[in-house]
Formats: sequence, structure tokens, C-alpha cells
Amino acid sequence: MHLSELTHPNQLHGLSIHQLEQIARQIREKHLETVAASGGHLGPGLGVVELTLALYQTLDLDRDKVTWDVGHQAYPHKLITGRYNQFHTLRQKDGVAGYLKRCESKFDHFGAGHASTSISAALGMAMARDLKGENFKTVAVIGDGALTGGMALEAINHAGHMPKTNLLVVLNDNEMSISPNVGAITRYLNKMRLSPPVQFLKDNLEEQFKQIPFVGETFTPEMERIKEGMKRLAVSKVGAVIEELGFTYMGPVDGHNLQELITTFKQAHTIQGPVLVHVVTVKGKGYAIAEKDQVGYHAQNPFNLATGKGIPSTKPKPPAYAKVFAHALVKLAEDNPKIVGITAAMATGTGLDKLQEKLPKQYIDVGIAEQHAVTLSAGLACEGMRPVVAIYSTFLQRAYDQIIHDVCIQNLPVFFCLDRAGIVGADGPTHQGMYDISYLRCLPNMTIMAPKDEAELQRMVVTGINHTSGPIAMRYPRGNGYGVPLMEEGWEELAIGKAEILRNGDDLLILGYGSMVYPAMQTAEILSEHGIEATVINARFVKPLDTELILPLAQQIGKVVTMEEGCLMGGFGSAVAEALLDNNVLVPVMRLGVPDTLVDHATPDQSMATLGLNPSQMCDRILAQFSRKQSPVSV
Repeated sequence: MHLSELTHPNQLHGLSIHQLEQIARQIREKHLETVAASGGHLGPGLGVVELTLALYQTLDLDRDKVTWDVGHQAYPHKLITGRYNQFHTLRQKDGVAGYLKRCESKFDHFGAGHASTSISAALGMAMARDLKGENFKTVAVIGDGALTGGMALEAINHAGHMPKTNLLVVLNDNEMSISPNVGAITRYLNKMRLSPPVQFLKDNLEEQFKQIPFVGETFTPEMERIKEGMKRLAVSKVGAVIEELGFTYMGPVDGHNLQELITTFKQAHTIQGPVLVHVVTVKGKGYAIAEKDQVGYHAQNPFNLATGKGIPSTKPKPPAYAKVFAHALVKLAEDNPKIVGITAAMATGTGLDKLQEKLPKQYIDVGIAEQHAVTLSAGLACEGMRPVVAIYSTFLQRAYDQIIHDVCIQNLPVFFCLDRAGIVGADGPTHQGMYDISYLRCLPNMTIMAPKDEAELQRMVVTGINHTSGPIAMRYPRGNGYGVPLMEEGWEELAIGKAEILRNGDDLLILGYGSMVYPAMQTAEILSEHGIEATVINARFVKPLDTELILPLAQQIGKVVTMEEGCLMGGFGSAVAEALLDNNVLVPVMRLGVPDTLVDHATPDQSMATLGLNPSQMCDRILAQFSRKQSPVSV
């Protein structure tokens, strides 16, 4: 059977090991070919090919349900669930999503782009099944560091207290950090421990002793010790912990041995209650370059498959915002030992790997644990340190209560650096940084800023470090800057809450925030060709807003446009409209940004065009809006 013929995972039923191995090779070939051409997550999916095939051969996917943690390890799942012929469109506009999406396939039982959600979702499905009296298997596949997320541990704790609820958790352990040796003796002892006779003895020995005259309940403590001894038979330290939490532990299992995986999964399905199968895999399996550099090849831009090297750009690019941020932070930290950079398992993505290399004592990686990262930073701030929390905008959402409860209420000087703010492109709705302006702006004591370019970002890093009167946040976009000259030293901090005028005009006031300042300038130039001269302001701060500058200009010019790369509801435009209304400046206001909709996967330029946020489109929208009769405030 060829992979292209697989349109339903149940077609795997009855295939021989040799046939499955052939399909595994085809999956890896298609996976590598696609990611090399268009970019995407490489290592995770390559590591779970055999795991996926073996698991799905033991399930009826017309009834049974599988939740995949994160989703970027689920490329093989997509290839055997009817998406082979569309897989070349991976992460492209209107193409196959890089993560699971319930609306994309009936086999995508739960969508996820953030880690540590699979066990909770699968447990919810299992409980719903039991409440409705239905009969199907539920499986959660978790790995790639997701067990460091507290939510996964909370779910394990809950499931372990439900001994009659059947749930299979497959731990994809590809880091080898918690894995004991995999070998024949371990397999044999696990087989013996989980065999029906031993299970019968473990479950029934105590009950039998209770029936002995004059013994009864008095022998229970001794029986408990016997039961615990039998439970620990051949269980590793990892397994002992899992079983203490109420699960039956199976493993470790060779994640690339199809026969062993199939046998283990079949046995796991026969055990009542929650079961965890520990599968040891190699991230990037089948592509030697990715196996050797598992961090670097977790995800890749388009690259040469033969060499593994990225395809060079046709022209030099300005430095990425994350790189400029990291460089500025390292320079400041070299002179200030109180500065501590904190990341939640995204050192490379945020640029904090540079701080780790230069100043390892001033670097902390907490794993996929954003809540802990924020409260940890609050504790550091209590003791006079200068914590810099570098987390993607979309991931900081996971720590919202900690921002309020542990930082803002106590007014602690924590510096939040929100990378990937705004439209991020191919990763789609789960990763768009749309909401940080709204979810931070309403918090007392919080100061919020955004740079117009990479040089201003340098100054904002200094501003954030020096701001000691409370929490402060800086948002900046994914990708490269504008190529403006950078300073190597002598950076000056910005005055809190002060904007700047970039262009003067009497017909229209345009307020740009962060990544939309340059597009605002471009829009103003196009409007000038239509005889409309606009004043353009780089707001810099959304909180506090520079009302001393904005209000008189708005009153004088009489027409206001705001531009932001984020959701309109509660965003920068809302802040400006509120300030105008509160101060009785009743002039027409047009807000340009992301409406109340999800932004799907596409390139950032394609998304901006779809949203009507290119300079030429914004010019047309402004001309159309202000050619109509205006009410005092229009949103």
C-alpha cells in the first residue's frame, strides 16, 4: 500500500509489520520533502511515525478519539487521515494547518497550539463518554516537554483519582531526560507485572485474606504492604511515581519498534482505569542532521534537504527584533548583575539563548510553565532583582492571573517582553499575538509600550530595566526590523507616556502604535497624493497615553485614525477613543486593526492584506470613511 492510498486510519488494520515499515518510510519522505520546501516543524513529527502507526492500528478511529499535545508532532497523523494530497500546502494560506483543527478533519478531535492540554481534553472526553453510557477509547499523546506544564500534572492528578475511567496517556519521551534503560529484561518484567495472573493476585489477595476467620480487617495494613510490593515489581523510578498517582505504568517502550509498540498498546487497552505508556523516541528520527541537532531542527524555515542548511535570502535582511532585544539585554546585563532573563522553554525563539551563553547565572528557563515564570519573577523583584520575562504574546495569556495577582496588585517592577506580538503567520490562530494590548491595558499599575523599529526597541529595553515603580510591558513583532542604524552604547531611556510627532498635516491625525507606525507614515504619503495632509504620531505608549499631545491635536484637526496590529476590542484605538470621550473631545475616530475574528495561517503579508491593513488599503478605507457624513465618534 502506498501512503497516498491511505484516506482513513482504519486502513492500517491488518497490515503486516513490513507494510507498516514501508508506510513509515513514505511518511518521513513526504514530511521532509514538505518541510524542506515550505518550512514547519521538523523534528517532533519525524520522531512519532512508528508511534502513530502502531497506536492507530490498535484503534477504531470511527469511534475512538486521540488528542495530540501541541499538534506539531501530528504531521504523521495528518498524512494518514486523508490529507496526503494537500500536505504540500502545509501552513500556507487556505492550506493544511500546522496544528490540529477540529474544522479541518473529523480525526482532529481537539485543536491545540499551546502545550500541556491533551490529558485534560482526553479526560473530559472520557468522562463525557461514561456519563452518556457510550463505549470508545480515549488517548492523549503528550511529549516534547509538555509534561513540564503544570496543567498536564493537574490532569494526571485528577485522572489518577478516577480508577474506573479508562484513559490511555502516551508519553512521547524524546529528550531521554527521564528515561530508564530500554531492554529485554525491562520488557519481560513489565510483561510479567501486568500479566492477568499477577493482576488477579494484586487485586484479589487482600480480599481473600479478609475472608479468613479471626483475620478480617486486622490484616489490612500488611496486605497494603504486599500490594505495594507487587505494584513496584519491575517499575522504574518514573513508573513508581506514575503509579503512586493512580495510573498503571507501562514502559519504557522502544518508540521505533512497531511490533513492540503494537503489543504494548493492545495490552494497555485491556487494563481498566488510567494507563500511561512510556515511549522512548528519537526526535528527528530518520534524518541524521535533525537527530544530531534536535533543538535547531525542532522547526525550520525552507532548507536544502541534502545539506540541512537554510536557503539563503536573495538580499540581506535587517536584524530580527528578537536578536536586537537579546543583544541589548546582554549588554545591559553585563553591567548590572541584578538583571535576570527568564524564559518558558523558548530560549532560542526569544533570543535569551544569547544571555545564557554570555551570562548563565543571570538566565533562567522554567520549562513550559508560564504561570511559574511570572510568579518567580515577582519573587525575584521582591528581593531587588530586575527580572526580564521574555515570553511570546500568545503564551503569556496562560499566566494572566499571575500577572494580576502576583505582579500588578503588589506593584512589582517586572519587565515583560512580549515577542511575536501581532500577526505571526504560518502558525495560525493559536499563535497570533492579538490580545496583549487589551488584556494588559486594563490592569492597574501596568505600563505598556511598543517600538516603531529596532532602534527604538533598544531604548525601550533600557526604559523597561530602569522602570522601578511598577510592572512594565513591551510588545514587539516577529521577524526583521527596518534596517535603521543601531547604537552600540549610550542608549537613552524614553520618558514614560510620551509620544512623538513624525509628520505634520492639517487634514487628518493618524496615531500609529508599534509595528503600525511605519505603515501609518506610508499611508500618510499616499493620502498626500490625494491632497490630504496628515499629522502622524508614534504613540510609543498605550498606557499611559500621551493625552497632552494627542487631545489638542485631535481637537484642532478634527479627524482621527488609529492603527494597531492587534485586536480592536479593548486595544490601542479603544484607548484613544476613551481618552477623547472622557475629555469631551468629540471628533470622528476611525480605528484600523484586527476586527473580532480569528486570523488563520498565512504569511503575515497575506494576513494583513486580508484584513485591509496594507498602506494602500488603509488609504482607501480612510478616504471612503471620511467622505461620508460623520457622527462625532465613529468606530
